[in-house]
Amino acid sequence: LDNQEKEVSLNDYKGKAFLIVNTATKCGLTPQYEGLEKLYQTFKGKGFEILDFPSNQFMNQAPGTDEEIHTFCELNYQTTFKRFHKVNVNGSKATPLFKFLKEKQPKDYKEEGKKGFFAKLFPSTAIKWNFTKFLVNKDGDIVYRFGPGFKPEDIKPFIEKVI
Repeated sequence: LDNQEKEVSLNDYKGKAFLIVNTATKCGLTPQYEGLEKLYQTFKGKGFEILDFPSNQFMNQAPGTDEEIHTFCELNYQTTFKRFHKVNVNGSKATPLFKFLKEKQPKDYKEEGKKGFFAKLFPSTAIKWNFTKFLVNKDGDIVYRFGPGFKPEDIKPFIEKVI
């Protein structure tokens, strides 16, 4: 469901590359919205979309209704990309989309062999925190998973490869 509670199918994005992101409005990483919007403005005319899935699973950092989250993002970061209904990304109540994403890309890019804070805290395929990003190519293949600290501007060369 989108943030207006309308049914949306990933088939609507067939033939496009897109970035799926779990987000939060009260997180230290919330300023990544600015970088995400810059990516969207740079590539939206080339068959690229950003799909924003707010999640309140990490220390309740996405409080409020879908409408409140949408208004916050528009007013504070001037976001124009597609926002969806708040979801769970981990656990038994995780949305099927995020279960699928984690199955297809279980590790963050360049995570192998790293023993950083998030890797120690979440050693499994779990989404480690807000602003984990999955890049999907135009064929619908999940080609990269980027951890929370991977800045949107650093994803630009990866997007250029898939559009």
